Amino acid sequence: MSRVGLVVVSHSARLADGVVEVAAQMAPNVTAVAAGGTADGGIGTDFDAVTAAIENADGGAGVVVLYDLGSARMIAEMAVEAADNARLADGPLVEGAVAAAVAAEGGADPAAVAHAAENAAGPPDEPAPTTGESEEAVVTLTNEIGLHARPAATVARAMTEIDATVTVHFGTATADGRSVLALMGLGARGGDRIRVTATGPRAADAVRTFQELAADNFGD
Repeated sequence: MSRVGLVVVSHSARLADGVVEVAAQMAPNVTAVAAGGTADGGIGTDFDAVTAAIENADGGAGVVVLYDLGSARMIAEMAVEAADNARLADGPLVEGAVAAAVAAEGGADPAAVAHAAENAAGPPDEPAPTTGESEEAVVTLTNEIGLHARPAATVARAMTEIDATVTVHFGTATADGRSVLALMGLGARGGDRIRVTATGPRAADAVRTFQELAADNFGD
């Protein structure tokens, strides 16, 4: 399966490399390439480096390019215009890269991946109305640090692939089961009890999948 690739453009090579490292933890099957700093190793951005990164990240499904600030946007725009299959995402760099990586891992197209990046710091989209069955379960988190980054990404990827609207409840807070950042924002840790609700044609599958992931400590 060919997935959308990601390019992270930053004035700092270290920052770009760090964001790519985080994205890779969230989405191991997505190609993410860093394009940070100038050609001589200084602070800034380099058009040729961004262009090469887009080429390296494109496995056939297209590329979404994220950037940090200032001239990075201008360079990223120029590189995207020169590319055949790339688009710019105007969103927060770290949160956007995480959200984009998870969306790409789930097989989303470039428009959906860019949308995920651009909406990463804002409120989650309202779930589409669903019909069909409704299921729920109470789950105790047995992994030591609960719904931190990688478990949240594991849940979001799994829920994205199931035709159901999934909500995770912890205390008075709720999170869309498809949103890494929302799940992390719950602050649920090891030993906490959460409630998982699902509606839609595959609600039972969604709840069962969540329970199985939790029982396996989300792969931790």
